[in-house]
Parts: sequence; structure tokens; C-alpha cells
Amino acid sequence: MPRIDQQVLEPSILSNRNPQLPDTDASKSWFAVYTTACHEKRVALHFQNRGIESFLPLYRSLHRWNNGCKVMVEQPLFPCYIFARIQRDARIRVIEVPGVLSLVGTRGTPAALPDAEIESLRSGLQHCKFEPHPYLVIGERARIKAGPLAGMEGVLVRKKNDLRVVLTLELIMKSVAVEVEAENLESVAMSMRAHGA
Repeated sequence: MPRIDQQVLEPSILSNRNPQLPDTDASKSWFAVYTTACHEKRVALHFQNRGIESFLPLYRSLHRWNNGCKVMVEQPLFPCYIFARIQRDARIRVIEVPGVLSLVGTRGTPAALPDAEIESLRSGLQHCKFEPHPYLVIGERARIKAGPLAGMEGVLVRKKNDLRVVLTLELIMKSVAVEVEAENLESVAMSMRAHGA
């Protein structure tokens, strides 16, 4: 079996979906898979070897080793999580994978994630700069109104001179920040008032 550090990964994404094959199985859903810390890439490799469709969003960051050497590394955008697209009754195949601890859900029942959320993340990674962000509960909500992430809502924050929207996956209680131009944002509260909600 090849070592994961010898494989070349696509920038910002590790996915084993074959775009040439049509998706004929509409009964499959995306599930968040909770993994052992620092085993996300290895789990993705096991999924690939077992034919389980998966998605591991990655981001690049500068890491300084103890010897002072700096290197650009790819790290999971959501530490300890990977996403798998399976039929609900196929969850045993996922749980059997070394490094997998559980499927995320409530009261022992895995909860499916909206396909649109995963597909927006997948396409957005190719066009936007993502980075992990602390999970937020309060703050000004904003909706992205243009671009590959159009329609997604999050909390508006400022980092240096750039605006970022913190997108949250509630099920796994994880957030990421994405840079967005001000003209591509609208306030959710103002939009609701304009529509009489």
C-alpha cells in the first residue's frame, strides 16, 4: 500500500469521486465521519481503496519545524472530520475503516448533510481562499449573493483589511472563514426585512 506522504494531492481538496461516471444512485447522502486526530488523510486513502466516495477539504498553511525550517503543508480544513457519500445502510463499511470513530448524528443515528452544502464547499475550494475559524454562535449574519458560494450564509468578520464570511456546518460544530468581496454580500437581517419576514 502506498504511503500517504508519497502521493500527490490536488490543491485544497482530496476526493475520490470519478467525474466520468454518472451518479445514478440518488439514495446516497453525504455524512460527516469523525476520525482519530491526524488520521484524516489516511482514512481518505482507505476510503479510496474500498471504493467509498469521500471528500476531504484541505487548506495550505506555512508550518515551522523545530529546526527552524519553514514548509507549506496541506491540513484538513475540518480537523478530525472527512465526508463520505454512502447509502444509509452502508455505514458499517465506513465504521470498519481504521481511524474512523463514528458517523456524526444524534442519538446514535447518523445525520445526512445537505448535498448543496458539500457541493458548494467542493466548488468553492477551487475559487476561494479558505482557512479554519473558531466555531461562532453569535454575530452579524451575511449571505453570499454571487460566485460559487452564492446562497450560503455565515457570520461576517474582518481580518486585517479583508472581509470574511465564517461558514458553519452545524452538525459537526465546525466553521471555516472564506474571503469575500463586500459587493458579493448582503445582510441576512436586512434581506428578511425587505421581504417582510
